[in-house]
Amino acid sequence: MFTSIRPHRDDVALAVSGLLGGLLLWLLGLHTQGGRPFSAPWVTLVPLTVIAAMELLRRSAPRTALTVATLALVADQFTRGSLATVLMFTDVMYAAVLYGTPAAARRLPVATLLITVASTIGVLAWFRKPEALLIGVVIGLVSFIPAITGVSVRNHRTAAEAARLAAAQTARLAEMDRVQAVIAERARMARELHDLVANHLSAVAIHSTAALSIDDPDTSRNALKVIRENSVEGLAEMRRLIGLLREGGEDGAPAAAPTLASLDALIEQANTNGAPSGLACTLEDTREAGSAALPTPVELAAYRIVQESLTNALKHAAPGPVTVRLDLTGAVLAVEVTSVFGSRSGPTAPGSGAGLVGMRERVALLGGTFRAGAEPDGDGTKIWRVRAELPVREREMRE
Repeated sequence: MFTSIRPHRDDVALAVSGLLGGLLLWLLGLHTQGGRPFSAPWVTLVPLTVIAAMELLRRSAPRTALTVATLALVADQFTRGSLATVLMFTDVMYAAVLYGTPAAARRLPVATLLITVASTIGVLAWFRKPEALLIGVVIGLVSFIPAITGVSVRNHRTAAEAARLAAAQTARLAEMDRVQAVIAERARMARELHDLVANHLSAVAIHSTAALSIDDPDTSRNALKVIRENSVEGLAEMRRLIGLLREGGEDGAPAAAPTLASLDALIEQANTNGAPSGLACTLEDTREAGSAALPTPVELAAYRIVQESLTNALKHAAPGPVTVRLDLTGAVLAVEVTSVFGSRSGPTAPGSGAGLVGMRERVALLGGTFRAGAEPDGDGTKIWRVRAELPVREREMRE
């Protein structure tokens, strides 16, 4: 497998050390065999030099290195031989499996095993002596063992790389989960903050405008009373939210979330805030008395939907009735808020549209349905209807 034209520094070190070791053995007159056709001492240096040169290509061109090194090893058998040549060949075989193509890594161990077995049987049949088995052992040590070693090291490297990639993928997924969790938490905090503050600040804005625009002591006194009540309640709600974000108050207990049992107080507050605008809020709860408690996420979502709908009515609704209806049919809680659709005289508060977005998000998180819009009424007028249907069974709600 070709990776780089320039030899790796480790390959250069192996080539130089192998060549110098072979030269030292040659100078000392140490050879592996004798009585060969080319018995001149200098001939031994030719395959030694060639196979040392192939060490430079063991990583960048393993197939070429193995082919030429095999020819050099065969040529070495016709000379007086050098141990350094044999040792460098084993390294080239090992590198061919380790750095070669996957196909080469699969085929070379099988091929060297077959060559070892065939050579052992052939030599034994030719010489008919038990000592001939040693030749097969040497062939296996020179070819098969390096190939098997290369396969083992390659498999370990592949497993380590796969583990590294899996760890990196896990880290990326964990980071994505963390980012999504942060986004979801920020959206939840935005919904809670909007629902907690918008109602009280809308009342403060409307009644302060009335106090400033109407020069009447009683009107101003009543407006200031409503402003003070909403300021105090808004501050208490903000403290509750801060306690919720801190996972508990000073005593370590988590702040209690509002429930549908608190709707009477919410309706009463809405009547107080909406009286100057001609709004009359009523609650119609058709649920059976003593029915089982609803899951906490459903109670909180229903309460916030009613709260935001009353806030929108205070901001935009024309004078008239504002009706809140609750109905539990089977496993679905229906929450509906209707008000008169139209313009009205007097002070109003601007809206950003975040309230409707927040209500849709709350319903979507529970796997319910939501719709809001103007509809014709029976007497020719129009009403603004907000309706949410929330599943009350835990297994039917989306996580």
